[in-house]
Amino acid sequence: MPRPALSPFRRGLLLAAPIAVLVGITGGTLAVTTGASDASDVPSRGIPEAQAVKPVRTGGEAVVQIMAHPDDDLFFMNPDTAQSIASGHSLTSVYLTAGESDGRNARRQDPEPRADKAAYAEARQNGIRAAYAEMATGNRTSPWDRTSIATAGGGRAELDTLRAHPRISLVWLQLREAGSITGDRPHSLRGLWDGRVGRLKSQLAAGSPVRDGFAYTKDETVKTLTGVLERFTPTFVRIMDPTPGLNDRTGKLSDHQDHMYGARFAQAALARYAQRPGRPAFAVQNYLGYSTGGMPHVLDPRATGAKLRTLKTYAWWDHTDYCGDPAGCGDRKVAARPAGHGWAQSVRYARGGSASWVQRGAGKDELYAFSVLDGRLAVWHKDGAAAWTGPVLRPGAGLDPGVTSVRLPDGRVAVFGTRTDLDGEYRREVVTSVQSAPGGRFGAWRSLGTPERDDEDATSDIGLPAVLVDRAGLMTVYVRDGGHTMSVSAQRADGGWGPWRPAGGRDLRGDPVAVTDAAGRGYVFAGTPKTVLAWTRPAAGGPVTGPVPTGLPATTVALSAAPDGADGVRLWFRKPASGDVRSARFAGSGRASAVTDAAPGGVAGHGAVAASGGRLAARAGSGAAAASSAGGPWVTGRGLFAGAPAAAPAGFATLGLDGRLKWTPWER
Repeated sequence: MPRPALSPFRRGLLLAAPIAVLVGITGGTLAVTTGASDASDVPSRGIPEAQAVKPVRTGGEAVVQIMAHPDDDLFFMNPDTAQSIASGHSLTSVYLTAGESDGRNARRQDPEPRADKAAYAEARQNGIRAAYAEMATGNRTSPWDRTSIATAGGGRAELDTLRAHPRISLVWLQLREAGSITGDRPHSLRGLWDGRVGRLKSQLAAGSPVRDGFAYTKDETVKTLTGVLERFTPTFVRIMDPTPGLNDRTGKLSDHQDHMYGARFAQAALARYAQRPGRPAFAVQNYLGYSTGGMPHVLDPRATGAKLRTLKTYAWWDHTDYCGDPAGCGDRKVAARPAGHGWAQSVRYARGGSASWVQRGAGKDELYAFSVLDGRLAVWHKDGAAAWTGPVLRPGAGLDPGVTSVRLPDGRVAVFGTRTDLDGEYRREVVTSVQSAPGGRFGAWRSLGTPERDDEDATSDIGLPAVLVDRAGLMTVYVRDGGHTMSVSAQRADGGWGPWRPAGGRDLRGDPVAVTDAAGRGYVFAGTPKTVLAWTRPAAGGPVTGPVPTGLPATTVALSAAPDGADGVRLWFRKPASGDVRSARFAGSGRASAVTDAAPGGVAGHGAVAASGGRLAARAGSGAAAASSAGGPWVTGRGLFAGAPAAAPAGFATLGLDGRLKWTPWER
């Protein structure tokens, strides 16, 4: 038979030329130097970097996604990935492993082919390139330039750049995958992280321009990822959940071990990268993996359809030889179930989805806004009609994405979050920082510890804290723990904190939220896959009781709450498989009023809703912020943002993917 024509993925094979050396960013465009190389450095496939289209950073916003496997982005980060592609800004996806599995590129019902791990890794690369090309250009065969680059860990990586849109890049580190979701596989990212193996070997794809194999130590893996971050200088980084917890029924990891430990390697690289001077500030978003399929669907039919189309392209659904590569044009294992186990219908942030990160200060119309940049608390300030100032990055590194805040009776503001310790034994703990005086500086972080015994017990899986404040100014912190129950720690009169103790609940997901009504009654809400549970505190003070059933139907688990009138609060949530915003009122008990729809038209997005005085802000289906006033129609803006909006009487805030605070007045 005549040989097939070379695909866009394989054009330029057997070119010989000097190879480029990774040096970083100059003037917003990736800079490279070239020089003579040894014969062993000349790639046998692909285009030498000096001849390839250079990846380009487009302006101030640059997103880097770090995943363990080809398809983690398509299953768990989309539609956010597609929205970044549509935004016109820089997007780089980094794949730690080759995803070689057992090397058999077939559905279960197909005849079993011969195992070929290099070919299967190549087929998965082809599928990813096709999916990204289609999202960016509408044409899955839009060509890529593939080249080999040196890494900071001493190996080489494959860099692919979409010729039609050089702002879109793929980086293939090509380490071995575990080959098992939870099984004992020492030669894996998990084994490397835990020190069970000193080095993890590469698994090169059949068509990769990286010719010679290599192996990385744990530190070299971190260095390699740090070098990628230095090259692409992100302002926003997407990674999987490093603490996915355990399955309540089986006691095993609730997510793929490569997802979890790939995210931990990313955490370590980000911590190291944060110490580098002269780079832009960056924020991080964590994504839930396998377990999102066991919860109510998040996305509306249109978004689900678009996500599924991309997955079918990756999966080589039509099985036509459009790429001309003997390895195959996509991942046929996924073709057996392109929606996964409910993953195509959802996207969930593992943390960082709080809508309580804007808080009123001591002065009239004084506001504070809080986020996490570079792993540190970022503080913005606004006094009345003056413009926002900041951010000021407070001392203390290691903060996880997302914080929540409360106002104390004397006008001081307290901020709560979680912090990960990467220096010793991996550990996540609850921390707080409180203003020294109304309008004053925020104090050093104080650790409240963790309700979890150790990392091995439940992968340090704790949610973002929710906080109730009593009339004396004492705070009580509620945390969803690794057993999917509620844990609580109360502040003592001397300012210290009591031990963590159980507060009940079962099958809790996401982060709890807390709110106090005008009469002083306190409420804490937490979602389950089927309903919402409530804990309540009487107006006169006293202990919080619960949980009690609210009577609410299933939600998408992302909750927010706000005072509502003189005697109640309102809980805001999303309708499953729709994204429409809904609410229910509570007044004096944990039983909900009738559920009401927020505004006509709907927004079909996902995540928590910000509310203030009958005005709402939420993520729309486009990924931009949408607002509604007094039950009026939704008005959608432009630009992508991190996490959830936060609302105040005068307007609402979002954190852009460029790390900048955006403030939108309600009345414009």
